[in-house]
Amino acid sequence: MKPTDVTQVLKDTDYVRVSGSEEERRAAGYLKDRCEALGARAWIEPFPVDAAEIHTASLTADGRTIPCRGYKLCGSGTVRAPLVYLPNTDPASLIRARDSIVLLDTGISYWVYHDLLDNGVKGIITYDGDVHYPDDDIDQKMLRPYVSCGEKVLCANINAKEAFRLMAAGAREAEISIQQTESKADSCNVVAEIPGQTDEWIILSAHYDSTPLSHGAYDNMTGCIGLLGIMETLIGTAPHRYGLRFLFCGSEEVGLLGSKAYTAGHEEDLKKIVLNINLDMLGTFMGKFIACVSAEEKLRHFIEYFCAIRGWGIESRQDVYSSDSTPFADHGVPALSFARIAPRSQATIHNRYDTAEVLSPEQMCRDIDFLADFTRTLADAFRCPVGRDIPEKVKTRLDEYLLRKRKES
Repeated sequence: MKPTDVTQVLKDTDYVRVSGSEEERRAAGYLKDRCEALGARAWIEPFPVDAAEIHTASLTADGRTIPCRGYKLCGSGTVRAPLVYLPNTDPASLIRARDSIVLLDTGISYWVYHDLLDNGVKGIITYDGDVHYPDDDIDQKMLRPYVSCGEKVLCANINAKEAFRLMAAGAREAEISIQQTESKADSCNVVAEIPGQTDEWIILSAHYDSTPLSHGAYDNMTGCIGLLGIMETLIGTAPHRYGLRFLFCGSEEVGLLGSKAYTAGHEEDLKKIVLNINLDMLGTFMGKFIACVSAEEKLRHFIEYFCAIRGWGIESRQDVYSSDSTPFADHGVPALSFARIAPRSQATIHNRYDTAEVLSPEQMCRDIDFLADFTRTLADAFRCPVGRDIPEKVKTRLDEYLLRKRKES
């Protein structure tokens, strides 16, 4: 893939692509067409996602109207209560949530949410952005169904500047009012294949959806470009010993829903998948290249040796990565994620500043060359040496990440 090709894909997909939207489906069709143009067989697999339309959302504090967005899927109604700022969510702090609307410094995670419910919270306010940013953007958040488990509390999101003003003014009472209609929508995965000499596969994945404020150039159209670049490089030397399956995941940003749908719907096929290679954020001008291995420690060592031989800098760890490699590891498929992580001062995600301007097409091509070389090495292996047993350490981290077990302090 040439730098001009990288630039063209970023230009063609320069729009918001949120879960279940027409724009997400438009991007899926575009990626399918790109795969077919390279000579791969490609198709689209739809799957259902929860959706909502916010009709009205308002927040007042001591009678002053605060610009806000109501959380999708948090229910409808109105709640008024004392406003309490909770910078901590330890047991002593949580006592203050009873019969209150709380302002949090964090997002709404599963354990925080249920701790708040257990302590009688009446409503929740979150914020994002930065007091130093010039914008007053407010992200459209969602109370994810696997977080709420059907127990809904009204939630609103505001800009960081407004959160600061609330605390500076000593606001004492708040009211949240939301009306919405909840429904189902279709998201989709795009799948493409380069068959191999055996009936076993290496599956490469990347998500193509974005968050509501972002055009998702860095996070994660770069990962999709990585898949296209690997496909373009390796299709010319196919067949390799192992087949290569490329999975462009929808709805990653709302809980890895695309990869979860794929692994749940293809459980028999997973027995023939020897490895998952996931790409999530590449090609920035600045930033370190990392590998997160959800498999045996030997794979991490192999990656480090592979990089050292090629003079390719890397930081690796054995862990669970917050991306589409996780559902594969949870289904017993050895998995790893590659990424180029930029300093926050150089490239950010989930906001309006995630644009092509932070990306280097030349670095993107270098990343693709490395990833294609790595993939080719394993695709041509007489036998893929990666063990299928997921280590206990990784299983524990999977249980924690997927909310089956609470992480110990």
